[in-house]
Amino acid sequence: MTVPEGPGLFRVVGGGVTLSSVWLISLRDLDADACAIQLGAAAELQLSQGQERFVGDPLRMALAGLAEDSRRPYVIESDGRAVGVLTLQSGAARLAGWPDDHSAWLLRGFLIDRRHQGRGLGQKAAAAAVATAEKLTARHRTGETGVVLSVNEANPAGLAAYRRAGFVDQGQYNGGAAGPQRIMFRGFADTTMR
Repeated sequence: MTVPEGPGLFRVVGGGVTLSSVWLISLRDLDADACAIQLGAAAELQLSQGQERFVGDPLRMALAGLAEDSRRPYVIESDGRAVGVLTLQSGAARLAGWPDDHSAWLLRGFLIDRRHQGRGLGQKAAAAAVATAEKLTARHRTGETGVVLSVNEANPAGLAAYRRAGFVDQGQYNGGAAGPQRIMFRGFADTTMR
């Protein structure tokens, strides 16, 4: 279940017992000091060996998200500490091989720190990203029907995490710099997948 906790904050809990919550901290909704603290936390995130083929530097991705109006960067927190980053972008779904730019939010720049992988946090954060995108769509009446992403075929852990988060494989995309990608989509509130 995704629980709204305030502007830009969502907590994901499951099955009645909260073992670990995931919070999405919207960098756009913070004052300058709080944003600087979160960016410092993003700078401390570490990639697993070989992961740099699939995802960029966490701090650079967060800063790029703040520099472009169509992007909404988030720091992912669990148990009071930063465990990852992700960005939702409007009007850019074709970057993941989607047929148009505006029917889906693009989930990009998503990573979980290597020290926190294997605990289900990626799955929870992906679900929270979908809930967040749905709230943004409702608030701004922009018409997106879900969230799309592309994940490298050589990243089985990522593919599995997205599937567990309710994303459905929509086919292959050959536009990725690191090789063939799978296009994954999850509709809002269990809407029909494409």
